[in-house]
Amino acid sequence: MLDPVNQIGDLLASLKHRDAPIPLHDDLKWLDQVRRADLVVNLCEGIAAVSRYESLVAGAIELAGVAFTRARPAGMVLCHRKPVANALLASRGLPVPRWLVSGQRVPSDFPLPAIIKPAAEDASVGIDQESVVTSRRALTERVAALRAEHREVMIQAYIAGRELAVGFIGSEALPVSEIDFSDMPAGAWPILSFSAKWEVGGIEYLGSRPICPARITKALAEGLTAIAREAWQAVGGSGYGRVDLRLDAAGRPW
Repeated sequence: MLDPVNQIGDLLASLKHRDAPIPLHDDLKWLDQVRRADLVVNLCEGIAAVSRYESLVAGAIELAGVAFTRARPAGMVLCHRKPVANALLASRGLPVPRWLVSGQRVPSDFPLPAIIKPAAEDASVGIDQESVVTSRRALTERVAALRAEHREVMIQAYIAGRELAVGFIGSEALPVSEIDFSDMPAGAWPILSFSAKWEVGGIEYLGSRPICPARITKALAEGLTAIAREAWQAVGGSGYGRVDLRLDAAGRPW
């Protein structure tokens, strides 16, 4: 997992900059080093497997008045809370699949399949092949199992279709990318699970191949980018980030 850190360090050194990696712990001793920096390349994604520390680290750097890369802390906090982000996007008229949080009664007409995920995590933590459920019983069991590890769980209608994304650097949109699931094992759900993202060489990792640019028409790319830009602006997107979308069988983006 340190490969990106080392690669960026090598790049900075090749450009004649002095760089120093700063390991983080759940204290603020590292902040003295940060204050002496001209620029912090912020690669923190949490401390001791606690992802919410990611935004606290960015906040500490920001309060120290040091220039840093990546998103601002306010956007991180918002996007770590999936129900809050969903509510905000829906209030802007953006197409968000139907959802609710654990503790709410699941209406009898709630669509299945559904996908169950932690409400306050990122990087696909808590998501695996059992996350997609096709029955009320499986939904109840999955929510209970996930709540044993995560305080709050989100239930969302599962959108079958193509997985696409639009990256942003500041206000500049990058080409639309796609995850090709055609090499996934037979019967597997085409989702970016924790295994698909992080278990290098595993079946799901190899079966979820990124393609950029996506093989789509110019018109579709423009439409997806427009929706992604609205979402990016709605959450106060800054630095760099990515908006994920699904394209259903009817060609509707979500």
